[in-house]
Amino acid sequence: MTAAKHDVFQAIADPTRREVIRLLSKKELPISEISAHFPISRTAVAKHLRVLSEANLVKGQKVGREKIYRLQPEPLGEVKQWLSYYEQFWNNKLSILKHVVEKEDDNEESIKMIKTDKQ
Repeated sequence: MTAAKHDVFQAIADPTRREVIRLLSKKELPISEISAHFPISRTAVAKHLRVLSEANLVKGQKVGREKIYRLQPEPLGEVKQWLSYYEQFWNNKLSILKHVVEKEDDNEESIKMIKTDKQ
């Protein structure tokens, strides 16, 4: 029985893997340079890279004695698509918040005007 491959959601669930993705979004890196950014062993970083690779988010290519990793961002489109559904809720909440803040500002202005008139 073979282990199930990780999907993109499992891959990005871990903060270390998200940081690896961020690093690789800037440039291709060997595992030694990736490992230098974390307080964990090179073996642990290799395990994270394996999960990212199984989710098709990174690809490693042997160059001489090193393996250079690069980001393959296409699978993140699935996450974007999933999140886009929830944007409507965020946008609605932000709209309500904006309305409340603007109303509060109007109320404060009214109070200031009343205080000024009384003086």
